[in-house]
Amino acid sequence: MKFDAAVLHAPGTPLRVETLDMAPLGSDDVLVRLAASGLCHTDLEVIQGSLVYPMPVVLGHEGAGVVEAVGSGVTRVKPGDHVICSWNPHCGHCYYCEHGMPILCEPYTRHQPRGHLMDGTTRMSLDGMPVHHYFTTSTHAQYTVVPQAGAVPVSRDIPLDRASIIGCGVMTGIGAAVRKARVAAGSSVAVIGCGAVGLNVLQGARLAGAARIVGVDLDPRRRERALAFGATDVIDGGDGGVLDAIRGLTGGRGVDYAFEAAGTQASLRLSVEVARPGGDVVWLGKVDVEREVSFRWGSLMGEKRIVRSSYGDAHPSHDFPWIVDQYLEGRILLDPLITARIDLDAINQGFDALARGEGLRTVIVLDPGLLRP
Repeated sequence: MKFDAAVLHAPGTPLRVETLDMAPLGSDDVLVRLAASGLCHTDLEVIQGSLVYPMPVVLGHEGAGVVEAVGSGVTRVKPGDHVICSWNPHCGHCYYCEHGMPILCEPYTRHQPRGHLMDGTTRMSLDGMPVHHYFTTSTHAQYTVVPQAGAVPVSRDIPLDRASIIGCGVMTGIGAAVRKARVAAGSSVAVIGCGAVGLNVLQGARLAGAARIVGVDLDPRRRERALAFGATDVIDGGDGGVLDAIRGLTGGRGVDYAFEAAGTQASLRLSVEVARPGGDVVWLGKVDVEREVSFRWGSLMGEKRIVRSSYGDAHPSHDFPWIVDQYLEGRILLDPLITARIDLDAINQGFDALARGEGLRTVIVLDPGLLRP
């Protein structure tokens, strides 16, 4: 079959919307007709060249749509199901899957960086030449093929543009608070960086019952949004007094849980400083993989626990439907996270705006007819 997709041929060049061919489905494949796909900073890293990936490639790892067809071995979904694509499918039986760490699934970590699906092959091609898959999802396209573990069925009641953003930013943030850190009821939390991921950490902390939730950001608009998403207090990250302000809110100790979601050297260092002795630090943001980050040695003392979290310790088959339920019950916000909707042809303008730091999530509407149930 033929379909349109945004293809990146080389870092630093515009994506081109081209007509690709999709090979016949393998036994574990799910063909998804995509309704919407979110633009994420990780996509932008590939475009800018800071994250090296095989080319040509169809980017996108935050999408939702309707199952069009399935391979002969697929049992988890069927045609017509509404699904969210997960960029971290897992085999369920390798060393890491059996030890409760599906984010490190060995077949996934072996094949995904090569632009392959879980079986080590590709399905897309352009003029007879292979086109690589991105995080096994490639959602900036009219159609995608994902492993069945990467197609998570959800309620038809949620509009698919809202569902699409659950697949990365929402899961990463809410999961960091609820799953990775397991924020305790009555505890104190600081979130440094109140962009799309940080706002979802705030929501997760509120769901977990944290008593004091502090949002820290340079941007006054983001601080205002933080209050809507669950922050009890907000602090200007640029005033030089963040540490003293947080200690003033927490009896002089610092917070029980510090989340870094800004992706700068300064914010990474600050996250360790604001955590109390014995507290937990969760790093969500990223700097260039080759860049070194330094810390004041004393800030690492006091039995603090520091962990990097890429996907909020996600178990998508359970967590995606749960997040959908929280949205449908009015317990979390998704609508305000989408600050722009564009067509596939406008994808380069969308990434330009993302690079400038504009808005929260821009969503590509790939099939308007699928957005509503």
